[in-house]
Amino acid sequence: MRDTLEQIVLRHTHRIPRPIGPAGPGEGAARQFDAALMSVGFKLSAAALEHLSALSERVVVDTAVRTLATVRELVGDHVGHNVYFIDFPANVPDTLDFWKRCIDRALADESSRAGTLRQLIDGVVDLLSLPSYGRYAHTYAEMLAVHDELIPAAGDRLTVLGLGGSVAEEATALYLGLAGSSTPLGDDGLRDLEVLAGHQVAGPQPESIPVRENRAVINRARLRAGADLLLDTVTDVLRLACALCEGDVTLQEPTRFRALPRPARRALLAGLDAVIAGSPAKLADVSAHREAFKRLGERLHPHEYPRWPHAADVFAVARGEKRAPSFEGRVEELLGAGDVTGAVRLLRSAPGRLFRSADRLLRTARTQEERDVVVAAAEEVVGEVSGRVVLSLREHLHNRAGARAAHRVFVGRRGRAWAGDDTRPPLPPKERERLIFVLDDEIRRRLPPVDRLLIDPDALDVALPLSGKATASGLGVLPRGSYSAVDGELLRFFVYWKEARHRTDYDLSALLLDARYETVTWLSYTALADVEGEHSGDVTEAPEGASEFINLRLDAVRGTFIVPQVNIYSGEGFEDVEESFFGFMLRESEQAGRPFEPRTVRMKSDLRGPGRVALPLAFARDDDGRWRAQWLHLYLRGHPAANRVEGNQASVATLVRGIVEREYLTVGYLAGLLAGRGTIVTEWDGTGAVPDGPVTYVGLERPEGLHPDSRIVTPGNLRDLIPE
Repeated sequence: MRDTLEQIVLRHTHRIPRPIGPAGPGEGAARQFDAALMSVGFKLSAAALEHLSALSERVVVDTAVRTLATVRELVGDHVGHNVYFIDFPANVPDTLDFWKRCIDRALADESSRAGTLRQLIDGVVDLLSLPSYGRYAHTYAEMLAVHDELIPAAGDRLTVLGLGGSVAEEATALYLGLAGSSTPLGDDGLRDLEVLAGHQVAGPQPESIPVRENRAVINRARLRAGADLLLDTVTDVLRLACALCEGDVTLQEPTRFRALPRPARRALLAGLDAVIAGSPAKLADVSAHREAFKRLGERLHPHEYPRWPHAADVFAVARGEKRAPSFEGRVEELLGAGDVTGAVRLLRSAPGRLFRSADRLLRTARTQEERDVVVAAAEEVVGEVSGRVVLSLREHLHNRAGARAAHRVFVGRRGRAWAGDDTRPPLPPKERERLIFVLDDEIRRRLPPVDRLLIDPDALDVALPLSGKATASGLGVLPRGSYSAVDGELLRFFVYWKEARHRTDYDLSALLLDARYETVTWLSYTALADVEGEHSGDVTEAPEGASEFINLRLDAVRGTFIVPQVNIYSGEGFEDVEESFFGFMLRESEQAGRPFEPRTVRMKSDLRGPGRVALPLAFARDDDGRWRAQWLHLYLRGHPAANRVEGNQASVATLVRGIVEREYLTVGYLAGLLAGRGTIVTEWDGTGAVPDGPVTYVGLERPEGLHPDSRIVTPGNLRDLIPE
């Protein structure tokens, strides 16, 4: 079931759309609502509390029910988190002692004694065959009864929920922000965008929709509403067809096209015909997705619609019956002949592709004259390139300084990661520095005018969201490469999953690495306890949902890096289960409490990605002994079954090293450019005097008390920092 507009707005903005209803004495209900929110780590802003207090009790209660359900899901408190060892983290047994205990119980059980004896004689015991292994022996309520109440601490998370405008106003603003985003959205963002687009067909539209995937889902909503489509390339039509068939609008994975209703077929063919009629040269774009167009043509039957002859030309090119050399093919032909100057001349007509090819062009150039041609072309067209591509090249060039790295980390659009040898020669230093200067100057020029910038110090190390593809939705989630402080004595991370159809076993593990990225130790179902902490116990099926936890004492950790991972031992993948998510909590040792306490959750993200091993983030200790979290958002292919931390140590260490040692463009980088342009930049952590007048504020949470005309940027709309 799709979320309501109110839920979507609340998740993205942490604002409650302004409730409407009869006035009344709602102050008591509003304060109870606020107290209930605080129990899960949220709180009403002063404006929201005041507004609700003036409404009837019925309106307040209805608002509270809807809001609490949404924020509890946001933090992961909408399910019961049971643990295998009932009093975890206390009394977690030694692994071998625990396994022996399970065997003893199996021998004492008449139904399992004979089979267990046979395994013992053979010398290998299957843990899954032991009746007491991997299944909860107590109820969730029984587990709660053995844990003391959480003692509140000043460091507990408290996320303020502000008061927004009406549902329609908030939904319109969010739609315009998502639709006009200059960076790709994740899968959840695309789903929300389509819901919003369905409500906004007749409403305001963004000036431009630069991301083609966004355009595809908007077009699907417009097609269903009978509105005009937004198409200007043949690839736009192909993406729309993929969306109509519930396929991949990024075109990274093949879509299985199905039979489409006649109105949809007519719309797609008419769209193709109009695009080619307006610019026949766009037939050259067909070759990049030749096979997809061939399969689509089999479903559209263009021969049945002779009034759209240009659409038939598209499929003739796809079948090879009509020649239309692709742009990429012409570039490759020139580079294959060693004609760098000719390739640059051609690429000047496609500035974005020129920038994406800059590294290769500089490496291919054999003379100083050719290198000068590459840089001169980049200088001339930089103003025509999207801000995201300019920033991406700037970050890339920064990380191409010096000698060649031993390994190169590759990350697909959806987070699938792998490493390979880096065979690229270094870039010529003079040209690299010249391009960096040009890019910095262009980015500085494009940044909007800002008189005064307030910035939360904790936001300085947040990486710019150059792509939201692999960034999962959730609470406290930041772009890949971002750092955030870790303050607390105990670090506890968790995974929850609920299988859809088949028995599914996820294993939460933690790999501890030293400064050279070599293994120190690990915690998993095969190593339940060590000096660093404890594992909550292995749960091997989840028909009603299951959780696993790892508890770490940060001052006892031997090593420099903590890498939590979720391994699929058997069963359904991350995209097949009914639900799965990961997160971490921070608390002080004296706080006690349940294994899962929502107000101590600092981050919770959905696990929805390719591969059989998930690496959501890592924790790194700096030279001063302080810990920081760094977001990874990676998935490893892994094995079809039996993935374990012991078997992926080397690959995980290589990937973590590649992310940790890469330098990302951050919010601090943009702040530095603004300061160099004359903007007054002030670090402000939300305490002390509230500034007078409008400001631009960038932080991890929306502060209270700023001037109403202030521009506020938080992780929910961090994409707004990327200049067009």
